[in-house]
Amino acid sequence: MKLVFASNNTHKIAEISAMLPKSIELVGLQDIGCDVDIPETAETIEGNAQLKADYVTQHYGLPCFADDTGLEVEALNGAPGVHSARYAGEQKNALDNMNKLLFELDNKASRKAQFKTVIALNLNGETHHFTGIVSGEIIREKRGTQGFGYDPVFVPTGQSQTFAEMDASEKAALSHRGKAVQQLITFLSDK
Repeated sequence: MKLVFASNNTHKIAEISAMLPKSIELVGLQDIGCDVDIPETAETIEGNAQLKADYVTQHYGLPCFADDTGLEVEALNGAPGVHSARYAGEQKNALDNMNKLLFELDNKASRKAQFKTVIALNLNGETHHFTGIVSGEIIREKRGTQGFGYDPVFVPTGQSQTFAEMDASEKAALSHRGKAVQQLITFLSDK
């Protein structure tokens, strides 16, 4: 089965592709000739995932899934949440985002946070959603060089390493995206 992942993020494409069974050929937006930066204008993580999947389905007529992820920090009333990628500005700079987050949490007692990923799948005229959540905390300084986004400052509950200190398979076994993708794989296996 050929399935479009509505993303140009090579890190996410590689991460998810490695998790999928060989029977599913994963292609990204560039592979189908889509060079549009699909607007993420919804007020929820679920809404943004659906907007991206719908864009590909409507414009290219292909089975597609899209994800959206947000980091929800308890002491910041769930921020950055749906605005995680652009927390420090429209330019989507991961280092600036982490620095702003650490600054905002500087004198907060609670550092509890969770990553939430929602996958929206458009297949055979139907839409399905899969959600993965991993709880943890934001540490005070960046550690590790693997991963992307907020990975260097997030330690999952029960772990001592940040996501950025884990290799891809360790992270996939624990991560929000890994949990949502496993639900997607299970669903596709039943088709």
